[in-house]
Amino acid sequence: MSTHHRLIENARLFPAVDESVVEDAAVWIEGDTVRFAGKRSGLPALPPDCERINASGKFLMPGMTETHAHLSFADASPFAIGDTSVEEATITAVRNAALMVDAGFTSAISFGSTYRIDVALREAINTGRIKGPRLLAAGRDLGATGSNIDSPGGLGMIADGPWAVRKAVREQRKMRVDVVKIFIDGEAINSQCPPGELSFTDEEVNAVVDEAHRRQMRVACHARSAAAVKQAVRAGVDFIGHANYLDDEAIDLLAARKDRIVVGPAIAWEVTYLEKCGTLGISRETVCEQGYEREIQATIATVKKLRAVGIRMVVGGDYGISIAPHGTYAKDLEYFVDLFGMSGAEALLCATRNGGQAFDPAGRIGTLVAGAYADLLLVSGDPCKDVRVLQDHQNLRVMKGGIWQ
Repeated sequence: MSTHHRLIENARLFPAVDESVVEDAAVWIEGDTVRFAGKRSGLPALPPDCERINASGKFLMPGMTETHAHLSFADASPFAIGDTSVEEATITAVRNAALMVDAGFTSAISFGSTYRIDVALREAINTGRIKGPRLLAAGRDLGATGSNIDSPGGLGMIADGPWAVRKAVREQRKMRVDVVKIFIDGEAINSQCPPGELSFTDEEVNAVVDEAHRRQMRVACHARSAAAVKQAVRAGVDFIGHANYLDDEAIDLLAARKDRIVVGPAIAWEVTYLEKCGTLGISRETVCEQGYEREIQATIATVKKLRAVGIRMVVGGDYGISIAPHGTYAKDLEYFVDLFGMSGAEALLCATRNGGQAFDPAGRIGTLVAGAYADLLLVSGDPCKDVRVLQDHQNLRVMKGGIWQ
C-alpha cells in the first residue's frame, strides 16, 4: 500500500528552531514524517497523488510536550491525590489522555503515576487502542520514609537505603517504566517534609540514578530547594521539576550541565492554590502563611537567573488536580509570559522545541523540520502575540504522526 502524502500550504509556519515565523509556508508530510517545511517557493516536486490542505493563513506549529504529566490524577483535591481507586483512576486516565491531545500536547513526560496506570496507557496508545500523546511512562513516585509521598494510597513507593532504592528501581524496570520519579525534598503544606529538608542521602539519590541509567530509564525529580537541586544535578537526574529557591551554586551547577538537563518550574500549583484556595476550604491568609506567595516570587527570580545562563526551560505544571484540572495545560505558557517575562515565541519554544528535546534527544519531536514526526497544530490566532489562544481547544486542529486527531 502506498504511503499517504499531504501538503499543508498557505500557512504561517513556526518551525520552533528559533523565535522566527515563516510567511507563506508549506509543510509536506509523508506518512508520519515531515519531508519539507519552509517557504512554499522552496517546495520540491511532489507526488501526483499528494493531498493538498489550504491552511488559509493560519498559524502552523509543532505539537507541544507536557513535561510534568500526571495522566492518572483524577482532578481531585490536591490533598487527596492518592485516594482515587485504581479502577476510577484508570477510567479517568483514558479520558485525560485524549484530552491532552485535544489540548495540543502530542507528547508527554510523566512525573509520576498512581499504581502502574501510565504503563498500561502507553501500551494502549502505542497500539492504537486509545487516543493519547506519545508518552514516557512513569511508575509510582519513589520516596523515603517520612517524605512528601509517605502516605496511604496508590501514589507512593517507599524505600530507605541505597540497596532498597536500587531494588525499587529494579521493580519499576520490571514494570517497564520509562521514567523513575523521585521526591528529593518536600512541600510547604507538609510539616513532616518541607522544601529544603532532603528526604534521601546523596548515596541514595546516586544509587537511584545509577540503577535507572544502567537500565536505560531516565530520572525525574521533585526538587524545590537549592539543596535538593544540587543533590539532583550532582547525581545526574535528567528532569528537574520546580527548582523554586536556587542559590548561585545551584545555578552554576545547572549551567555546567545545561546540554543534558531541563528544568520545569511547574508553577501552576502555587498560582492556582493562591487563587482558588477558598474552594478547598482554606483562606488566602493561611496559604500566604504557608509560604506560597513567597514561593512564587522566589520562582520568578530563579527563572530569570536560569534564562540568563541558557538553561532549557520546559512547560508542565502538575495539572490534574481540582484547582488545575486536566485540559488546561496551555495555561503554563501564559504563566511563562506574564510571570517570567518571556515573549510569546520564547514560551512556544519551551513548549515545543525544548520539551521535544527532553522527550526525544534524537530530535524527531518538538520542531517542524525535515525528518521530524508530523505532530503539529493548526491554530486559529497567533500565539506569538497572545499565547492564550492555545487554551481554547476550539482554536486547534491537531495532527499526531501524520493523522488528524
